[in-house]
Amino acid sequence: MYGIHDYPGFVLAVIVFLAIPGPGNLALITSTGQGGVRGGLAAAGGVIAGDQLLMWTAVAGLAAVLSASPRLFHLLQWGGAVYLAWLGLKMLRARPGAAPTLQMRPGHWFRQSMTITLLNPKAVMFYMAFFPLFVDPATHRGLPTFALMAVTIATLTLAYCAIVIALTRHFADRLRASPRVGTWLQRTGGGLLLAFGLKLALGR
Repeated sequence: MYGIHDYPGFVLAVIVFLAIPGPGNLALITSTGQGGVRGGLAAAGGVIAGDQLLMWTAVAGLAAVLSASPRLFHLLQWGGAVYLAWLGLKMLRARPGAAPTLQMRPGHWFRQSMTITLLNPKAVMFYMAFFPLFVDPATHRGLPTFALMAVTIATLTLAYCAIVIALTRHFADRLRASPRVGTWLQRTGGGLLLAFGLKLALGR
């Protein structure tokens, strides 16, 4: 289909990729819990923008560069680990009753979620290594093939984010009245981000 090898398999792979727990999902949930639908949509836009940038970078040939330079790829992984660990520590150190670490204008949620996506090795590995496997070199049509893949990824990501936002919003409305729950969520989110950072730093 337009130079895409096993399009249904490609769609399934993207869905599985989206559903794997990771810092991007946490950023989306946190932004929605603190900023409502507006914050969630801003974060979703950042995730989609980050995904698109990674995909088109792969198309431009960065995959070959990273394959030929493991040191550069390891530097990118360490950058992601340091950023996530720093953000997690910042959330853990926030005093109860203080403004949540991520509670800022929607533009901040957009930039932060996009940065997390770009520095997430899971996303980098998908677009730089796994994603090219679905391009059929014998039948691909160049830009139309890549454009179809980009639209597919963006559409599936938007649908997934909409579901996460709706579920998060539903539960946030019920728990917002409890300051203790808010503090617990803040500390839990910080701990998870710190754990993600440590896992990336020690597991690579």
